[in-house]
Amino acid sequence: MTVGWRLRVRADDKATLMRAVAFEHADMTDFVLRHALDAARKIIEQSKHVPLSERDSLRVLDALEYPPAPGSRLPGAARRMPKGR
Repeated sequence: MTVGWRLRVRADDKATLMRAVAFEHADMTDFVLRHALDAARKIIEQSKHVPLSERDSLRVLDALEYPPAPGSRLPGAARRMPKGR
């Protein structure tokens, strides 16, 4: 299913887009959609990664190698978990 979508753009921006569309032998909708989706996918992919400083990276690795002792409430919470999960 497709939906209509209107976009307001300044005349000089439209002229720039039209020039690029002509170079790629595409139509405006395909050109704008393709590039907008590429940018959206890149942003989504980048949001999945959290940059850590060297100090924070070392703290994460240390916590993985030497995890803290479980808190006093953990065994009770584990017993209350539904079976089969």
